[in-house]
Amino acid sequence: MIGKVEICGVNTSRLKVLKNDETDALLLRAKGGDMAAREELINGNLRLVLSVIQKFMNRGENADDLFQVGCIGLMKAIDNFDTGLGVRFSTYGVPMIIGEIRRYLRDNTAIRVSRGMRDTAYKALQMREKIQSETQREPTVEELAAALELPREEIVMALDAIVEPVSLYEPLYSDGGESITVVDQVRDTNNTDEHWLEQIALGDAIGRLSERERHILALRFYYGKTQMEVAGEIGISQAQVSRLEKNAIGQIKKNI
Repeated sequence: MIGKVEICGVNTSRLKVLKNDETDALLLRAKGGDMAAREELINGNLRLVLSVIQKFMNRGENADDLFQVGCIGLMKAIDNFDTGLGVRFSTYGVPMIIGEIRRYLRDNTAIRVSRGMRDTAYKALQMREKIQSETQREPTVEELAAALELPREEIVMALDAIVEPVSLYEPLYSDGGESITVVDQVRDTNNTDEHWLEQIALGDAIGRLSERERHILALRFYYGKTQMEVAGEIGISQAQVSRLEKNAIGQIKKNI
């Protein structure tokens, strides 16, 4: 899943998964001050945290750190969840966990620039000011590189390295009173949190099926086999395959 079985001393292969009715009952007890129920809720939703942190694993962050931060988000979700909303806990919990991890990354990830690159950038800035004062125009990168006797690419990389990072939520301009931010201009519409939340919900629903039902769905919709082919492979009738397939799809829809 994320390259290791144990995270923060937790064996991820043995994590408990709560059913919807179990979650609802524990939430009611936890809201009433039952700390044992709260603890059981946390342990029963650690797989949800693991699902969320996979989205952030390509940033080079430590898995244990992300897991701990995700657990903080999970606990906040449990404490703040309104049982009267009529929605599944995971629908509320996933955005809370994502938000906690994003705050952690924003507050703790520093961009480090090497001493040599900083020196090159400052030399380039000084040379830019000198050429500007002499020619009354902005020098090109090629002119800076020639004056400093350095490769053009090195000048570009050095100047880019010292530019202050811009927040994705930095306002660019206001349109009718509502600010347009950087994230509005660069947003990936194919990988939104909403789409990702649906994928997590689907994976959670499939995980609640029996092993046989998951196997049948894999043969039918991943490998593209007919019901007759599936029946011959696992040794049951085509009618049984049809019934199991229909039941599995119904359970997925119900859980989602």
